[in-house]
Amino acid sequence: MTTRRLDDWSARDLRAVAAEHGTPTYVQDLDRVRANYERLDDAFPDARIHYAVKANAGRAVLKALREVDAGAEAASAGEVARALDAGFDPSEIHYTPVNPPDRDLDPILNGPTSGLTVTVGSRDLLDRLDARGFDGRVCLRVHPGVGAGHSEDVATGADAKFGVPAEDATTVLREADARGFDVVGVHAHVGSGMLTEEDVEAHREVVEVIAGIARDSPVDLEFVDVGGGFGVPYRESEEALDLDAVANATRDALADVDADLVVEPGRYLVADAGVLLAEVVSTKPTGDAVVAGADAGMTELLRPALYDAYHPIRSLARDAHDRPTRTVTVVGPVCESTDVLADARDLPRPAVGDLLAVGNAGAYGIEMASNYTSRPRPPVVAVEGDDTRIVRERETMDDLLRFERD
Repeated sequence: MTTRRLDDWSARDLRAVAAEHGTPTYVQDLDRVRANYERLDDAFPDARIHYAVKANAGRAVLKALREVDAGAEAASAGEVARALDAGFDPSEIHYTPVNPPDRDLDPILNGPTSGLTVTVGSRDLLDRLDARGFDGRVCLRVHPGVGAGHSEDVATGADAKFGVPAEDATTVLREADARGFDVVGVHAHVGSGMLTEEDVEAHREVVEVIAGIARDSPVDLEFVDVGGGFGVPYRESEEALDLDAVANATRDALADVDADLVVEPGRYLVADAGVLLAEVVSTKPTGDAVVAGADAGMTELLRPALYDAYHPIRSLARDAHDRPTRTVTVVGPVCESTDVLADARDLPRPAVGDLLAVGNAGAYGIEMASNYTSRPRPPVVAVEGDDTRIVRERETMDDLLRFERD
């Protein structure tokens, strides 16, 4: 299936996970991760696919993608370390830092990373690499001035924080080559959560910008990296991304460019492969509506509070279909007004003890989870065929106190 909706998950299987492991708990379907990769690989048969690790850096996810021949795109030294730990060779990793502090940069250059590609978004970073004696593979990140995505907060293509201005790209490529770097590519990224025809058109504009830079490049380029940002439908009314349209737009824009294509999907590979399970611990009637308090909130899934993001939510109560529908707002246990997982949804009337599933939680869920208000982070349970296993342990209070000193 192109899109896995929350209703496609087996309620019985999710109840079994919650019964064994408690709540809140993340569930990640590794078979679905692989299926998403294969669909993307079919749409971009001539491209090299590098998974954007920040979407979900779990070792089980990384190993599943390495097994199907994905590369890795890492935005920090920690993500590089996790990719190496999962078995990726340095030559399969693109390191794409944004304003990296020395504590990020130095371990990368001093570690076992021969063959790794560093994506550079500023002249300053070239200076810092040069000062450290690095003369390896460099890709130039370009700020195309065009952005798209599910929120202005993630439309990175329009944000000057990311990359050198397009009009300076040819000069910087020439400078990098003259300084002895192995200049291998150019990169740009439209944003995150690309879904609509307008988003696809913005993606085309970005690719056309970097295609022009590649054609004018003073050095021969190995690849052009068009980033990722391939979206998934979070709302039930949204249609799936027309992946063929994206692929065709990309190929058309790069038709006369003599370089390989690289894409960097993150969300597309893992979002609909994950759910967050939570239990209703309180209910509060408010007129004709109900506020349902759950044992998961913004500390487990930050996206609704951070981006006002919509996640589908489903009651897994055995008699859910027999209950009357109510307008329900699902809130968490954190003392913040933004601690809301779902606002004013039509759901079966909730009761204490009900199990809830929050959909499309496989991307930026456990990665953004925090210990705010001293809450231990939840575990992750991987599903693979008939096998269900813990791949990340539930944190304990001892874990929270481990690094404390008087």
